[in-house]
Order: sequence, then structure tokens, then C-alpha cells
Amino acid sequence: MKEYEVYSSLKVPKNSKIIVRLDGRSFHQLARDLNLTKPYDDNFYNVFSNVCEDLFKEFSASFVYAFSDEISILLDKVPFNGRLEKIDSVIASFAASSFVMHYNTQFKKPPAFDARVIPISDDDILEYFKWRQDESWRNCVNSHGIFYLKSKYPNNIANDKINGKNLSDVHELLFEHGINLNDVDTYKKRGLAVYRKNKKVVGFNKKENKNQVSYRSYVHTDWDLPKFSYDFFKQIGVLK
Repeated sequence: MKEYEVYSSLKVPKNSKIIVRLDGRSFHQLARDLNLTKPYDDNFYNVFSNVCEDLFKEFSASFVYAFSDEISILLDKVPFNGRLEKIDSVIASFAASSFVMHYNTQFKKPPAFDARVIPISDDDILEYFKWRQDESWRNCVNSHGIFYLKSKYPNNIANDKINGKNLSDVHELLFEHGINLNDVDTYKKRGLAVYRKNKKVVGFNKKENKNQVSYRSYVHTDWDLPKFSYDFFKQIGVLK
């Protein structure tokens, strides 16, 4: 019966970098089940940041970026010998398990993530994450816009009012009513990321009888991201 496993031999290209993008399945319903605060729930994002850290450590990622219910994991070393089925299933199930563990609540329905694998070159890494960060900003504007409109109108009217409006229209609408998105927490506008940083450590060298400076890396969760640029990714060691 082994010959029926026709997809098990699919692999990503050898020696390639990949991004695994996870999306929460039916998280709109999950948000209602958990009675999350709108437009952004602080506890949800604290849990989500823990999930990102777990993914970063478990799969030796070089960079993890998240917003809304989406997580992008950049991997220099492709796990599971590049087997697509294994990468998609294990990483998605690990994320769901981590989410349940950190949330520590009763779920009406088990949360799940879907996963897709994207082979990527160094030349495209910056453009990919700029694309996703632009989507984070779009999500922020629309989330605040629909939240404001639903505070004033029934759901169907609020949805009609926001449909067809571009980002600048929604941004202007909010500003006219005293809501300045410049004052919103940075992670709500630009997402959050997990990557390695170096910290300075001063120790005493007994042999030479003097202080000695060294640097050690640690896993850092960044809630105050800048707009993505080549300099940012070079500084954190993702790009050369």
C-alpha cells in the first residue's frame, strides 16, 4: 500500500531557504468563542508571541513574523529532509498545540492552523516581509474602521459603509472622529517578530586577571518593529 502515498516524496528544492506561512483556521469564530476584546486583544497577542517563540526555537528559525492570526517562519535549514507533507503537518500541529498550551482555557472547538511552504531567495526575503507588513497595516486600519462603525451602526450597515473604501478613506474617517492610528501600539500596525540579538557580557578572566567582554545571543521578541528595510534585516543577521 506504500505506493498510494503519492505525495510523500514531494520535497522543497535542495539547499534552498523556505518560508512556512501559517494561518489560523476559522479564527473569526474562535475570537467570538473566546470573547476577545476588539479590535485587538492583548492577551491573545501575548499568547501568539509565545507561539512564535516556540516555533523559532523548535525549528531553529532565523526570523519569525506575525500579525493578526498569521505567522511567517523563515528557515535557513530545511527540516525533515525537505519533505513537504512533514513540514506542513508538523509545523502547523506544533503551532496549534503551543497555542492551546499557552492559552490555558477551555476551547469550544480545537484551534488549528493551515500551512504553506514558499521557497525563497535572499533577493526576495525583504520584499516578502514588506508585503506581509503592508498587510498588517491594512488589517490594522480596517479592524479599527469596522470596530468604530459597528459601535455606531448595526453590523450590516457598518459593513456596507466600509465596503469599497480604500485605506486612506478609512484612515481619514477615523481621524475625523478623533481616532489617530499614529497613537496605536506599534505591533498593531506593523506586527511582531522573533529573532536573535546579541547582548554584551562582562566576565572576569582569572588567567589574565582582567575583565573580558563577550557577546551572547538570545531570543528576542520585538513588539516595536520599524518599517522593514534592508538595513534592518542586515542588522539582525538575516541578510548580508
